Amino acid sequence: MPDNTGELISLLKKFKNNNPIIIGNGSNILCSSKGIYEPVIYSGNIKSAIFFNTTVEIEAGAKSQTISKMALDKGLSGFEFLIGIPATIGGAVYMNAGAHCQTISDYLINAKVYDYKENKVLHLSKEELDFSYRHSILKEKPYILLSAKFELDKKNKTEIKAKMDENLIFRKNRQPNLALPNAGSVFKNPKDCELSAGALIDKCGLRGFRIGDCEVWENHCNFIINKGNATSTDYTNIVFEIYQKVKEKFNIELTPEIIYIGKMTKDEKEKWKILKK
Repeated sequence: MPDNTGELISLLKKFKNNNPIIIGNGSNILCSSKGIYEPVIYSGNIKSAIFFNTTVEIEAGAKSQTISKMALDKGLSGFEFLIGIPATIGGAVYMNAGAHCQTISDYLINAKVYDYKENKVLHLSKEELDFSYRHSILKEKPYILLSAKFELDKKNKTEIKAKMDENLIFRKNRQPNLALPNAGSVFKNPKDCELSAGALIDKCGLRGFRIGDCEVWENHCNFIINKGNATSTDYTNIVFEIYQKVKEKFNIELTPEIIYIGKMTKDEKEKWKILKK
């Protein structure tokens, strides 16, 4: 649990050959029921945010909801969508998180990353980060985000607050709360398709479908909730069943947003290899 980027880099050097896993807020992560054998580094203590006029440099462990509120306090627009995303800035940049017609890359200028294979700090431009839908270069390279700089827009606080409230109401109505444990949105919305992943799953008759203690949420089919004692095997099996049903009915191969960490059974390994291809 490093307290600053220097400690984080020291840990990454120490565990360079052990495939360390970095976790922020834990969103979109499925942890193996058989345990995690790699070193796990928690980044949530590395969370400073320095504002200067309309720019802000934010460390990777800062919680997105906290940053959204800080931007509101400064009268800065661009982070309204973050109020409804339970992530850290590191995770948000890693997967180019977005909602309500905004994405984290919209206002990003550059980022500071650590290349743990080459043992050096790099400064990457927005273009070099290669953003696309739920994607950044961080998914492909041995880069760990240290901080990111953003340029926001000056706007009336009342307008910003109204948009944030609207986003929170939408989330409350369309996504499960913490009383229904879940790993977040399961599948990416497919390209070149008018229907969302949730709508495709619904049209396959899978609303309320259950395997073990995992269940497709009745209110939005792109969420899988834990009804009690769900295992990673339950989750893997239900995700794979959904994938197959949608492929059979629509000839569309959904891609999971979920990241699996930890030891896999042979069956899980085979299924996630297909899911992530």
